[in-house]
Amino acid sequence: MVEVVSDLIKKRKMLELSEYFSDLNSVDIAKDMVDLKDEETVLAFRILQKDKAVEVFSYLEPQMQEYIIQTITDSELKDIIDKLFLDDTVDIIEELPSNMVKKVLRNTSKEKRELINQLLKYDENTAGSIMTIEFLELKESMTVKDAIKYIRCDTLDKEDVDTCFIIDNNRKLKGRLHLKELILNNEKTFIKDIMDRNVINTSTIEDQEIVASEFKKYDLTCMPVVDKEDRLVGIITVDDVMDIVDKENTEDFQKMAAMQPNEQSYLKTPVIDLAKKRVIWLLVLMISATFTGSIIKKFDDVLQSVVILAAFIPMLMDTGGNAGSQSSTLVIRGLALGEIELKDYLKVMFKEFRVSLIVATILASVNFLRIYFLEKTDILISLTVCLSLFCTVIISKVVGGLLPIIAKKLKLDPAIMASPLITTIVDTFALMVYFTLAKLLLGI
Repeated sequence: MVEVVSDLIKKRKMLELSEYFSDLNSVDIAKDMVDLKDEETVLAFRILQKDKAVEVFSYLEPQMQEYIIQTITDSELKDIIDKLFLDDTVDIIEELPSNMVKKVLRNTSKEKRELINQLLKYDENTAGSIMTIEFLELKESMTVKDAIKYIRCDTLDKEDVDTCFIIDNNRKLKGRLHLKELILNNEKTFIKDIMDRNVINTSTIEDQEIVASEFKKYDLTCMPVVDKEDRLVGIITVDDVMDIVDKENTEDFQKMAAMQPNEQSYLKTPVIDLAKKRVIWLLVLMISATFTGSIIKKFDDVLQSVVILAAFIPMLMDTGGNAGSQSSTLVIRGLALGEIELKDYLKVMFKEFRVSLIVATILASVNFLRIYFLEKTDILISLTVCLSLFCTVIISKVVGGLLPIIAKKLKLDPAIMASPLITTIVDTFALMVYFTLAKLLLGI
């Protein structure tokens, strides 16, 4: 697409470009605009039909949105902001520098500006910060006929019209009603007689990650948001939840790789920023790894007496780290999905212990056959290495399973207890076990 658009712009075939865009999805247009030159991006954006331009704008990356806002006229910006859903407008404003925010707000109606300011007051990553106030609400005292008449006049600017939320005269949430049920009922029937009173809702201060888990648990497409007095103030739609899930998963993966979370895409992030987000954890892990060096120095006499023991240290440490990482990854994911709770720590410990017994027995047996029969290593040294491996795997899996739960108990993100940190901790245990068994079995 990029080559086609660039070629049409160079040849000034704007009509053909407009027709070309009309057959494309807004998401695809936004994705490919990233690869256009800046001046080509603005020209291509201006060729789009107004409604499609608004959709494309909402899918562009923050840097591209900022450039377009900076380049287009005030009247063009006003057309975009007027047609954007409120939650999308808020998301865009949160990513813009202050001078660009002023330009956006200057070209926004007074009513919408007040609503934007209201949403911006909610803490980041809460339900209030991601909700939209453009939803369909009905009074419980309405009849079906009244409701349908109201919907026909009031759905042009609503983000979700499949579900109607029912309120009383004090705006307290009373129920929900699907559009299909409304249409199929007698027009004289009262809304309060056919609405579903069992409504799953959330509060404005609830954490967005919990909201996402509720969507999954109850298979929702939208969820009403109420204030502390149970008054309906907005809704959260499934497309917003998908963005949350994607963001939270990305953060978890970055933390599991011992990096600070980064919201920018990889190719758009400056090298210095990537380095800053990586070096801190690498320094922590490097310094903590000095414990393993200290242990080796402490048992220097053991290594000098039986030099061959040093050859098995990498295998023990790597196997222990890998075993611990397997357990921690499963538990971290279980905690994220709500499958594991803090109270389940004994169940997790017992399960990982049983798994580790099986795995450790197999690994130690295979390793004994390898180093004793194939490498012709002394029987006592072979037993020392394999018993150390057996103990290391058991410790690694139990520790790897428990540390994420401990982290969550301490109000930390369990993802930080992933591969790099687990490996560093397990290495210490592995060396302690190895050298202690060596002294006992080899009589050093």
